[in-house]
Amino acid sequence: MTTIDTGAVPAPADTASYRICRFSGLRIEANAELLIKVNAVAAVIFLAVGGLMGLLVALTRWPAVQLLPAEWFYLVLTGHGANVLLFWIIFFEIAVLYFASAVILGSRLAAPKVAWLAFILMVVGAVMANYAVLRGDSTVMFTSYPPMQASQWFYLSLIIFAVGALIATFIFFGTLVVAKNEQTYDGSVPLVTFGAITAGIIAVFTLASGAIILIPTWFWSLGLITNIDTLMYKVVWWGMGHSSQQINVSAHVSIWYAIGAMVVGAKPLSEKVSRTAFFMYILFLQLASAHHILAEPGMSSSWKIVNTSYMMYLAVMGSMIHGLTVPGAIEAAQRRNGFTRGAFEWLTKAPWGNPAFAGMFLSLVMFGFIGGISGVVLGTEQLNVLMHNTIYVPGHFHGTVVAGTTLAFMAMTYLVVPLIFQRDIIWPGLAKWQPFVFGIGAGGISLFMMGAGTLGVARRHWDISLTDAAHAYGGFLATLTAWCEHHQIPYQGVPVGTIKKHATGKGNASKDEMVASIRSRGHQPADDNEADALALLHWAIETQEV
Repeated sequence: MTTIDTGAVPAPADTASYRICRFSGLRIEANAELLIKVNAVAAVIFLAVGGLMGLLVALTRWPAVQLLPAEWFYLVLTGHGANVLLFWIIFFEIAVLYFASAVILGSRLAAPKVAWLAFILMVVGAVMANYAVLRGDSTVMFTSYPPMQASQWFYLSLIIFAVGALIATFIFFGTLVVAKNEQTYDGSVPLVTFGAITAGIIAVFTLASGAIILIPTWFWSLGLITNIDTLMYKVVWWGMGHSSQQINVSAHVSIWYAIGAMVVGAKPLSEKVSRTAFFMYILFLQLASAHHILAEPGMSSSWKIVNTSYMMYLAVMGSMIHGLTVPGAIEAAQRRNGFTRGAFEWLTKAPWGNPAFAGMFLSLVMFGFIGGISGVVLGTEQLNVLMHNTIYVPGHFHGTVVAGTTLAFMAMTYLVVPLIFQRDIIWPGLAKWQPFVFGIGAGGISLFMMGAGTLGVARRHWDISLTDAAHAYGGFLATLTAWCEHHQIPYQGVPVGTIKKHATGKGNASKDEMVASIRSRGHQPADDNEADALALLHWAIETQEV
């Protein structure tokens, strides 16, 4: 019996319909099975859409191709971020939550009709968001920073999706209660389920943060609110944006433990230590979001110090514990299985031909060494000032979300298909190579993007040839803020969108529109740079008290 099955006992008779899995012996309830299926399929669909958009972005940034014009590039980039960072990930995470509760605990799913409502809301929200982006009036990037304003339908779609995800999360917690009351397991919940509980708790915090900031922003798009404080928006938005990625971390670490248990019979070296590491995520991980706004002049030094010197490193410690205990558990299991020669026979004789195991192990290694190390770099204020506006940043989260989370979810799919879909994997020979091809590709993308970032290539820019621009900006910002603080001179960061909106009424105005606006004010700018500088001057004169 593997760790994932530990404690399972027959449940009392009820009206729910069950079957016994021929692979694992787990008891699977029909409603849970179907909802896991539809959420997993929806996840893959949005991954395909987001992946296609990502390919278009890459072919545009490639100077030899530069496939799309600038306006289409930013439109597609917005859709790419929403589909792969929100929709694909969260749909699959809901499937993981249902699996970790109903399947692992042998329980029926709580309130399946409400779970279907949650799924419908998530699908409606995701489809509506893609429609709002593709119609061309919601090109605001993944972060949608004000004063850039999207269509009211874009914000509403995200709210609808978040409500559906929140309902699904509560269904997960309800299922835990059902399993406890109906005594479908003995003792404490298995470690995999405990990790899913961690993901669920962080999900509630994440979705609450989204509601706090997206609902007012929706009202703003409707004209019911006249202004959104840009700095406050960023602080609260990253309470959602960064924390949503911490749901990923908790979920894919749970998958590491699950695959280790199901494939080689791995048992945690210490349940208490592993559970403590998950608990550290709840306490610190969602708070360690400061590296996204370290470059914001409005954030206090004490806040930056607390986040970067305490919250971040305590959260990193949790991941380091998992990064050591999962391979340690696999090594112990392999040695129990007879692979005891030398220091590394357990590793060389591991089931690398099993795509679930290969994907899981590659996910663990690349998440730690590519995503983790680069995250610590960005969490260091002095380095962040230089790297924040470069392509190093998307390189980092391609290392965490793509090479780490997505590869782990792909690995789990190789077990979900036989377990839930009751189908054998087609083309098993090709499946053996898939984790390696995807892992090498994802890791390579991350490393090359981070390398380009160290050379100054700007992020989110249509023209990748603009090297050193981001570094020059970071160096200038660091020098300016240090000088102002030394002389006790107040300063304020002004987003580009704020300047554009004041000058033209549009937060995403083009260069030509900015030049035309400044000329209408009686100036003759030589180019768009002069126009931007004059627009900033007019904004300061007309909005700031002197």
